[in-house]
Formats: sequence, structure tokens, C-alpha cells
Amino acid sequence: MLQANEIQQRFTHIQQTIKEAEQACRSGGAPDDLKDCIEKMARESQQAQQVMQSQDQQRMVQAVDDLESMGDEAKRISRSASSMSPQLETAVSKVHAELSQLKHQLH
Repeated sequence: MLQANEIQQRFTHIQQTIKEAEQACRSGGAPDDLKDCIEKMARESQQAQQVMQSQDQQRMVQAVDDLESMGDEAKRISRSASSMSPQLETAVSKVHAELSQLKHQLH
């Protein structure tokens, strides 16, 4: 199991990755449902930041699990989208991969 400070560091990096995905969505070409999903992830990650600072491992794991589920949804939407910019596709894949990796390390 990762230590709380390691989880916090990884989470800060994931938040940056989510911001990059948000910016890629704003650049255009993102389906509305993908924009909504990424925006929801951004909001959730802001709320999860407080959980990360709490040092409560159980709540930290739950926050990561919830975000990882949203990452799965974003990845699913991006796969079914007919056309997306390579930048957006890369950003969504990166968010999904990082959340999945952290989730697996926590379980």
C-alpha cells in the first residue's frame, strides 16, 4: 500500500492531467458527453483534494476509485466518438491510465 504522502503526490499529478484534458476539450472537437464527463472529473478531483489532505486512507482510496470510474467512462466515450483531436484522445487516455494505475496500487 502506498503511503498517504505518496498518494497525495500522485493525486496532484493526476489533477494536472485532468486539467490538461479539460484544456484539450476546450480546444474544440470534443463531444458534449465527453466534455461533461471531463468537467465532472475536474469538479470531483477538486473535492477529492480535501480528502487527500485528510490522511484518511480509506476515504483516499474511495476518492480514487470514484475518479477511476469516471476515467473509464471518459475512455469509453472517446472510443465511440467519431472524430476527436489526437491531443484530446491522448489526454483522455493519459487520465484513464494514471487513475487506473493508482487504483491498482491502492488495492
